[in-house]
Amino acid sequence: MLIYLIPVISAFIGYFTNWIAIKMLFHPKEPINILGLKVQGIFPKRQQQFAQKLGVLVANELLHFDEIAERLKDPKQLESLTPTIEAHINTFLEVRLKEKIPVISMFVTGKTLDKIKEGMMDEINALLPQIIGEYTEGLQEKIDIEQMVTEKVAGFSSDKLEEILFAIMKKEFRFVEILGGVVGFLIGLLQVAITLLQ
Repeated sequence: MLIYLIPVISAFIGYFTNWIAIKMLFHPKEPINILGLKVQGIFPKRQQQFAQKLGVLVANELLHFDEIAERLKDPKQLESLTPTIEAHINTFLEVRLKEKIPVISMFVTGKTLDKIKEGMMDEINALLPQIIGEYTEGLQEKIDIEQMVTEKVAGFSSDKLEEILFAIMKKEFRFVEILGGVVGFLIGLLQVAITLLQ
């Protein structure tokens, strides 16, 4: 009857070896000597290289200042700023301007202020895309996204890196563990079949 335990034992071995393999992605966090061999988790050992690769990926493939500028210059995005700008201009023309130049209230009527406000809004709406474009170009020269991402990831503690990767790939890791058990069970069944046929 012990022969029929082979698939169960094989399933356990398959599951356990995959579980150990996943754990060894992150542990041990510091290098340790085992029979003269230095052993360390893959991610702690390669964290710097991982950070550099991720920095290059984000900078070259995921995040471009040109795309950011285009989205910021999108008319719908600019339209959302209009109420704030208009309210500020209203306050300036109706309150601050009259405080700074009191005599202006004697000569400038409400209709004239409306025309001034309308002209200022037209100028601002025409100018905003240009300003945003120049601003993002300046940022591109000052900000190195690759370096920022690399430094940030390289500065993570091993625990933080493990937490992030497990949060992203928890289901995949679990699937690998279960797959190890399933494959082990199938190999065990094959061994039983071969043994019985002999």
